[in-house]
Amino acid sequence: MTADVLVVGAGIVGAACAAELATHGMQVEVLDARGIGGGATAAGMGHIVVMNDSPAEFALSRYSRDLWLQLAPQLRSREAFARCGTLWVAADDEEWQAARAMQASFETQGVAAQLLDATALRAAEPALAHGLTGGLRIEHDSIVYAPTAAEWLLTQSSAAAKIRVRLGAPVAAIGVDGVTLTNGERVGAAHVVVANGLGAQQLLPSLPLQPKKGHLLITDRYPGLIHHQLLELGYIKSAHHALGTSVAFNAQPRPTGQLLIGSSRQFDTTDPAVDLPVLAQMLKRAARYLPALPTLNGIRAWTGLRAASPDGLPLIGPAGEFAPHAPGAWLAVGHEGLGVTTSLATAKLLAAQIVPGAAREVPISVVPYLPIRFAQKVIHE
Repeated sequence: MTADVLVVGAGIVGAACAAELATHGMQVEVLDARGIGGGATAAGMGHIVVMNDSPAEFALSRYSRDLWLQLAPQLRSREAFARCGTLWVAADDEEWQAARAMQASFETQGVAAQLLDATALRAAEPALAHGLTGGLRIEHDSIVYAPTAAEWLLTQSSAAAKIRVRLGAPVAAIGVDGVTLTNGERVGAAHVVVANGLGAQQLLPSLPLQPKKGHLLITDRYPGLIHHQLLELGYIKSAHHALGTSVAFNAQPRPTGQLLIGSSRQFDTTDPAVDLPVLAQMLKRAARYLPALPTLNGIRAWTGLRAASPDGLPLIGPAGEFAPHAPGAWLAVGHEGLGVTTSLATAKLLAAQIVPGAAREVPISVVPYLPIRFAQKVIHE
């Protein structure tokens, strides 16, 4: 197969981009140094969530959640998708007011969101601590096992016939009309999509990406203990925008009956080792919301590295000044903790720029996510 497009990275973003471009009739070759669905894809929670920190984040995450819900029937049969909903938990009146504002904002934009007072919160999630003020339930949020979803997109979806996956094929450099592998082999194509998270900086060192390390812990099986993806409403202020090491309560019911517990953020480190003090701080925070947590059996903890951009939005579009030597290079990187959520919409926005006529299918603007927003700053400085 002679490829029209090379996709660097077989994680969920790369898989989504490959499948979308193949759907439009392009021959796609996916290159990855390791396996399908590794890296940040394997390390994350797989939470499909609408976030509204900014209009652009809301537009991208809401559009992508809609795409995931369309795909859900094909993934449920593989036990890779569950619509559990998100329950944002308010611990005090300040957070309850934040929940009310969030509900009003979602309601005006057509996102189903239900306020729960303290009594309703207890009924919905009896394992939560007493004394919490209330919560906000986003009923169509979901969870997906992202490695399985990435493999399905690349090997079993309707587009898979036009996709070739080459594993154990690390890319050393991007050039005109293709890439060079570390073994010296040249692989040619008119377009190269860089979708390998933090690894993109090894190929394009000027990319404005920063690693954010996170910890997760998974427990033994305790089916029915919790029913929703649970997050504290303090999550946004305590973790999402923090500059130092931070933790926040985030718990997910896995289809296996296990609980996945997060979350943490650390800057200025790429060490993959579990940091025991940070893990302990994260679990202590979680136990404030789930008092039974210290009695559960934790069976494994691990870390992952999120690739974050300076403004919290991904870079989707022509690499431009970041790859002046490679005019056919495109970017799909910088998703931080929303890579799984926004992968399908990222693929649509990328295809809208590469494939003639595809833009008509996309209901949101690509402008907020274009990489040139950072390249212009580099030039001006």
